[in-house]
Amino acid sequence: MQQMGVRPVVDSRSLAVVGLVEVVRHLPRIYGLYRKLLASVASEKPALAILTDSSGLHLRMAARLHKAGVPVVYLVAPQAWAWRQGRVKQMRKTIGKLLCLFPFEEPFYRERGVDAVYIGHPLARRIGPTVDKASFCRRHQLDPTRPIIALCPGSRLGEIARHLPALSDSVPRIAARVPAQFILASPLGFLERAGSEFFRERIPLEAIQVIEGETWDVLAHADLALAASGTVTMEAALLGTPLVTYYRVTGASWLIGKMLVRVPHYSMVNLLAGRRLVPELMQNEMTGKQLSEQAIRLLTSEAERARMREAMAEIRARLTSEADPMERAAQIVREFIDEDHKR
Repeated sequence: MQQMGVRPVVDSRSLAVVGLVEVVRHLPRIYGLYRKLLASVASEKPALAILTDSSGLHLRMAARLHKAGVPVVYLVAPQAWAWRQGRVKQMRKTIGKLLCLFPFEEPFYRERGVDAVYIGHPLARRIGPTVDKASFCRRHQLDPTRPIIALCPGSRLGEIARHLPALSDSVPRIAARVPAQFILASPLGFLERAGSEFFRERIPLEAIQVIEGETWDVLAHADLALAASGTVTMEAALLGTPLVTYYRVTGASWLIGKMLVRVPHYSMVNLLAGRRLVPELMQNEMTGKQLSEQAIRLLTSEAERARMREAMAEIRARLTSEADPMERAAQIVREFIDEDHKR
């Protein structure tokens, strides 16, 4: 967006904190950034606000923007269908148009009075490898005849640090049973932010190759992904890569979350499938032993992986809209501005 000329007031990366308890120590800094955004709204008087994800911040922003007379379009619906449904009342008052990425979200919100529209998932039309498997293996000195396992511990420093011990423990366990090659998919620019020693201190680099900024290629050419619950699991599913998903937060965050969250599955892949399609290893279940057991089970069963890929293809078909979701979003924003001007 900055390359297209967008001038940042606050860099969204400075708000990247996961967990209910973890966020507490960052509240003073986040509140300062929130005040900075509000000051910008007051001084520049925008004609429209497009809020994207980050509901903890943006639903508060929506209320203040609404009070200031600024129309709000919200992209990526908050997961009020999973927890804190009380937020819907506020959304109904403050959000002019809610753009949903998942098909079940539109009826959920419309039934509760929010002007919601399903636009499709942008990744479904855009995701894909940039090179074929032979070229990818040559580039990274991989043996195309041996299984490739993608390790995807997340994108934020805290979650990656929490996930690496169990992932590292799973690698020799898997290697003892399957002649696999292990790739850790690191987000672009992560090493610059975290420091060059981050992985060296945490994983056996002789057994795990770190590849930065090539997550789609890593996933597309992997036989299996061990992926932290989040966007990367959707990427794996859309690429048809069998996977095991997991996640860890602090013990306090987990206990609070268990009381608040009301969903049959934690992974969006499983929610879309309507069943436990991929294994979920959450909190204390996320151990090297359990990760390796699930990985070995899938790697030694082509039939199981085939069933998983078939279901993933169905998910991709449901998320692929006729029109490009971002073009549709832009059209809705233009129409929303025109309607607001008429009023």
